[in-house]
Amino acid sequence: MKQEKAIIVFSGGQDSTTCLFWAKERFREIEAVTFDYGQRHRLEIECAKAITEELGIKHHILDMSLLNQLAPNALTRDDIEVEDGEEGGLPSTFVPGRNLLFLSFAGVLASQVGAKHIVTGVCETDFSGYPDCRDIFVKSLNVTLNLSMDDTFVIDTPLMWLNKAQTWELADQLGALEFVRKRTLTCYNGVIADGCGECPACKLRKRGLDEYLSFKKES
Repeated sequence: MKQEKAIIVFSGGQDSTTCLFWAKERFREIEAVTFDYGQRHRLEIECAKAITEELGIKHHILDMSLLNQLAPNALTRDDIEVEDGEEGGLPSTFVPGRNLLFLSFAGVLASQVGAKHIVTGVCETDFSGYPDCRDIFVKSLNVTLNLSMDDTFVIDTPLMWLNKAQTWELADQLGALEFVRKRTLTCYNGVIADGCGECPACKLRKRGLDEYLSFKKES
């Protein structure tokens, strides 16, 4: 028997789309929420809309433009280059407070629509050093959300301990590998599917896919 209702924090990318298919198998009802924070590529929101429409999932788009004002970085400004962090520093794509705000507002939405689960694609294995993708952060926020609203939400993180190859494997097990490959947007330069092939997100995605397909062929 499927569990209760869930809210999916949804960007239209590889990870959140894999989580969407994961949630479809486990929950009686799901709704998706996408946050408009003035991200570098508006196509991300259009991609999320197209996927949820195709799958028949109710989709909320929430205005988070204040985050754009507070956190200038490579994902919110065209004039900031996408760069890896130097000497252990955070990459220029890190948006301070993003997951803190996204998961908090997803919790508010969940309380309004009667959902007890919040699903997010954060991952500590291939996470670029983002502190708000760590398991300890998610567990801490889960406690805080429950205390703040006197409720019993569960933040589900199905990808937390998976690398990119294992995430592709999960999509394949869910019967969604080709869907995720062709319809999602992970690229920092706004190119759907296999992307530009040059940015850090595309390189990580391709390396994981190549590794998984190689393993699948050998087995």
